[in-house]
Amino acid sequence: MTASEVRLWHSLAFTDVDAMIAWLSAVGFTEHATHKDDVGVVVHAEWLWPGGGGIMFGARRDDGALRGTGPGAAYLVCDDPDAAFDAAVKAGATVQRAMVDQDYGGRGGSVLDPEGNHWSFGNYQPS
Repeated sequence: MTASEVRLWHSLAFTDVDAMIAWLSAVGFTEHATHKDDVGVVVHAEWLWPGGGGIMFGARRDDGALRGTGPGAAYLVCDDPDAAFDAAVKAGATVQRAMVDQDYGGRGGSVLDPEGNHWSFGNYQPS
């Protein structure tokens, strides 16, 4: 999937964008675009999730598009959710729900990233 095919972009604002870029990279997101202002602040970034979907983010700032939002939450469908979960924890996430086989099908678990956003990883694909 290319960025031009993604129709839903989860949007986030981060306090420490550099730390979150390192965490997102460790989990498996890939950079599509990252735009910085003239002093190096990330004002807009677009990163893709393998297999489909993407997130937009930037530094939390007074003139940013996202103000007054709390932590976000996202569910990421993965071919190997245990590997993505383990990578997230290794990169600094806090386990919220251990990886388990779900009653409704699939396997999943959840973490909080270093800024408190909730990320669930699983191989359950709604159909």
